[in-house]
Amino acid sequence: MKRSEINSIMRGAVDFMKEHRVFLPPFAFWGPDEWETKNSEYDEIRDNMLGWDITDFGSGDYYKVGLLMFTVRNGNFTDKKYLKPYAEKLLIVEENQITPFHFHWSKMEDIINRGGGNLLVQVYNSTPDEKLDKENPVSVNSDGRRYSVPAGSVVRLTPGESITLYPGMYHKFWGEEGKGKILLGEVSKVNDDRVDNRFLEKTGRFPEIDEDEKPFYLLGNEYPAAKN
Repeated sequence: MKRSEINSIMRGAVDFMKEHRVFLPPFAFWGPDEWETKNSEYDEIRDNMLGWDITDFGSGDYYKVGLLMFTVRNGNFTDKKYLKPYAEKLLIVEENQITPFHFHWSKMEDIINRGGGNLLVQVYNSTPDEKLDKENPVSVNSDGRRYSVPAGSVVRLTPGESITLYPGMYHKFWGEEGKGKILLGEVSKVNDDRVDNRFLEKTGRFPEIDEDEKPFYLLGNEYPAAKN
């Protein structure tokens, strides 16, 4: 991805969140120069990759296959000084913009439609060899209702609705055409996308960036180490 594209996506995301009366923490708006001044008091942000996360999953076309996330809070898989057993994210999904099939070995998450259009979520169980289970029904938990759907079913989440995604449950999602882009919330167990994603097909989780202009804000995997 080009840095100019990432910068543009960030600006649009801030405006979209403000439309929905959602406001980001101060560190969301720190650029490279300001990050150079931040000491070890802010290591929780660095170590737990809080902040911006924008990816095209290696597709080369963000608006076709891609996702914007902002991690507001998170614990840590390995560093026990971070006591939070939970994580929270904000996500923005465009119409027909696909997040590819994947599951998590550890993380259980609730995906909540906070406003905008409708989210379509396709679900499968996984087999012991981590393929799609195309035979067995999937148990869906949505806003206090538990029910079963055939393998490969698409669950529609309108604003205010949510779905729980369990470890081992394959899921793929996108915005419903003609309904507008979507602001999602994610509430989950501790999250580490470096080690806890099983994509069905080979995927690039973090983008290679063409530095065609200066970063507007830094991504969560770009923070410089504290100088003191």
